[in-house]
Amino acid sequence: MTTFESHDQHVRSADGTSLMVRVTGTGDPVVLVHGSGGGLHSWTTVADRLAQDHELWMPARRGYGPSAVPAGSKSFADEVADLAAVIQAAGAPSGERVHLVGASYGATLSLHTALSIPGELRSLALFEPPLFAAGPQTAPLRDRYRAAFERDDHRAMAATLNEVTRVPAEVVAALAAAAGDRTPDPVEARRAAVGWLHDLEALAEDGTEVGRWSAITVPTLLMQGADTWEPMPTTMHALAEAMPLARRIIWPGQSHFVTMTSPDLVANALREFFADIPA
Repeated sequence: MTTFESHDQHVRSADGTSLMVRVTGTGDPVVLVHGSGGGLHSWTTVADRLAQDHELWMPARRGYGPSAVPAGSKSFADEVADLAAVIQAAGAPSGERVHLVGASYGATLSLHTALSIPGELRSLALFEPPLFAAGPQTAPLRDRYRAAFERDDHRAMAATLNEVTRVPAEVVAALAAAAGDRTPDPVEARRAAVGWLHDLEALAEDGTEVGRWSAITVPTLLMQGADTWEPMPTTMHALAEAMPLARRIIWPGQSHFVTMTSPDLVANALREFFADIPA
């Protein structure tokens, strides 16, 4: 695997918000959108495997340093505008339309973006958008998380997020055991905590109606792990029903962490999908 140098650059959104974007590779442009708790590093292992054939643009979403953290609540409309600015920057040098890829919350944002600016996209690839974690049911969890955040109660923040994502207790325990005595970098932990709060704000104001995504017309790939817990499998089935022309991949033995645990699977699936999309 050839190693490519990466560089970071600023992209300014329509409202003036400064977004930091990591860029690497050469070829057709691809924008990779991270999930909640992520950042510039989230797609690195997948991007490294695609960099020989594609130019990868990896923004830190608003609310996640080193991108700006604007005052006030965040909405999906704000982030669609952010992604539109990144997509425009990514496509400008070559004049090519962009492949858009999102994981988890980043996949939900990518769905919103594909509805808003379909003409800017060459394709759309989605890994397990948590469409169930939205709407009025999320508002009390948002408020509980905000209260825990304000008093710097990490245990309560983590417990609330487990309710949002519905991670089974045995998975939480396994992750804790795997982490052992390692402590997270305090700067990155703070960035993730701030970002999660903003994501919960957007989720609480969103809806859970899956049928709306049937209006998306760009070529789409749906990716999921066979071992991800409910309600993700049911959610992905509903999304596939709403988007009958979308391709679908279900990886045996994989879960919601496949982009970290098996980046080759993800990179190979994306490369094959991109290769079949007309310019």
